[in-house]
Formats: sequence, structure tokens, C-alpha cells
Amino acid sequence: MKIDFEKGGGLVPAIVQDAKTEQVLMLGYMNAESLAKTQDTGLVTFYSRTRKKLWTKGETSGNTLQLQSITADCDSDTLLVRAIPNGPTCHEGTVSCFGNQGPEGLGFLGYLEDLIEDRKSADADSSYTASLLQGPLRRAAQKVGEEGVETALAAVAETDDKLTSEAADLVYHLLILLAAKNVKFADVVTELRGRHK
Repeated sequence: MKIDFEKGGGLVPAIVQDAKTEQVLMLGYMNAESLAKTQDTGLVTFYSRTRKKLWTKGETSGNTLQLQSITADCDSDTLLVRAIPNGPTCHEGTVSCFGNQGPEGLGFLGYLEDLIEDRKSADADSSYTASLLQGPLRRAAQKVGEEGVETALAAVAETDDKLTSEAADLVYHLLILLAAKNVKFADVVTELRGRHK
């Protein structure tokens, strides 16, 4: 990957996106040295224009960005950095420097998947999700079947609002079943993309 650092006086903008939820987290700047350090360490490192030095995100707060991939744009003068955040990205304590609303659209599924994963160690008596994750696998599988039938019935005999509600139940229980089997939703997406070729 050849980057045109000269166009921006030695710096290129680096847009950081959550690799799981697709949410834009922040914008920083990189020079050749910070890009190399990011690639070498796996921790996203920028060049601070105010302090005139390299800084690794999270070096003081502990809220690092674990590198997943870097892609240059069509002009090779802007980077898209996909990373896994370890804590809030913004210095104000929010998920993103663009607000704290969390991921939207399909990116919310990545957030929900992480939430379900966290429930694996929750008290099964106080969490429905934990009870399914910690119970027999057949119970989680049965819930997917039940919700699938309810979704199909809602499609032919209920309102669109009821269909939406039942489909949400189906997707939620499917995510629980996948988590119980340690299968990531990204694996399902990869399978679908492979079929689309």
C-alpha cells in the first residue's frame, strides 16, 4: 500500500471505524512513522499535530484501538483504519468522537452480539439471555424454531408491526444460539457473501 504523504505535508487523515459495528469512532492523522508503528504493534498510533509527536491511542487512558485492517482511499491520501476499541474512544468518555449514540443500522447487530457474549458469565437467575446461554443447547435452538414459526405466522396473519416484533425476537434468539456455539455473526455474513459471487 503506497500512501501519498507529500500531498498533506507529511500527514494523511485516518478515519477510525469500529471493525465490529462499522461505527465511525474518530479522525486522527498519521505520518509514515505512525503508520509503521501501527502496523508493527497492532495498536493504532497517530501523529499529534499539536504536540508534534507520535501518540498511541490509549497510552494514558488505557482505551486502545486494536488494529484489524488499514485501507487507503482511491487517491492514496486518506486511510480507513478498522479497529476494535477497548473502552470509549473519545477523550470525553463517549463511544465515538461523533457522539455517544452507539452504532446504528446493521452495525447495531455487532453491539448486540458483544452484549450477548458478556451475558455468558452473568447470573442465569437474573438474566434471560444468560439462562439460555448456560442452559442446554437444545433450549436455545428450540427458541429459534419457535420464533421462526411466530415470524412466519405474523407475516401472513398479523400487522407489519407484529411481523417486525417477531422478526426482532428471531434475530435476537439466533444471535444467542450462535453465541452458545461460539459462532460469530461475521461468519454468517462471510457465508452469505460467498454465496453471492
